[in-house]
Amino acid sequence: MKTITALASLGLLLLSGLASAKQVEVSIYKKKFTPQQVVIAPGDTVIWRNKEKRQYHNVWFKQFSKEEPDIFFPGETFEQRFDKEGTYPYECGPHPKMTGTVIVKAG
Repeated sequence: MKTITALASLGLLLLSGLASAKQVEVSIYKKKFTPQQVVIAPGDTVIWRNKEKRQYHNVWFKQFSKEEPDIFFPGETFEQRFDKEGTYPYECGPHPKMTGTVIVKAG
């Protein structure tokens, strides 16, 4: 009985952690990320949504990858979950003047 109770408690703890994770959306329109900066908690996900009519984009975290990521087209999205606290600057590879920042902090 103790094992079942412990497993049930662990399951609830894991589910409560998932339930508290949030999704934040960043729109891409007129060659801008809006909002340009987001502040999220560890475990949250940022979704970039391309709202352009014809233009493709990507989200490139250059500090973590030297290789430019795949592009995504109007109507498509890109998602990234952030588990560690920190500041994550990014840009659009094809349009390097398009920049943004994800700040991950607890509390």
